[in-house]
Amino acid sequence: MKKTPCKELVAVPDISTEEAQRVLSAGVRRAAEMALPVNIAVFDTGANLKTFVRMDGALLGSADIAMGKARTSALFQLDSEALFEYCKPGGTSFGLENSNGGLVVFAGGKPIRNAEGVVVGAVGVSGGSVAQDAEIAQAAAAALAAASV
Repeated sequence: MKKTPCKELVAVPDISTEEAQRVLSAGVRRAAEMALPVNIAVFDTGANLKTFVRMDGALLGSADIAMGKARTSALFQLDSEALFEYCKPGGTSFGLENSNGGLVVFAGGKPIRNAEGVVVGAVGVSGGSVAQDAEIAQAAAAALAAASV
């Protein structure tokens, strides 16, 4: 059996603990400004939970949805709602939401990009209306790029 040399590992940019906390804090601030208790999850590029908060009064059932939105966004490096067009009946990938252990394909999941525009993680928010979740996720995701400039 012929041995082959190992290929060099490629480092993938990933959100640090400090950056994840900054994103989470920005989301909590925006939710507090809106007087809206939500769940906020921050995932790394490998779609693993980095940090999470369930604000006082946030719906218990929304915790899993927030994590699902962040995971969906991390896996596809897209806003979670961008996948709906593929998943819907008549879409090119009907049923895609059933892959990867289940995806959440409505707004509130957003990729987190660093100052160079590279995806380093994702944030998911749930507990308000879909539009409110999206607004909070946007504020949270923007915190890293703004702080990096």
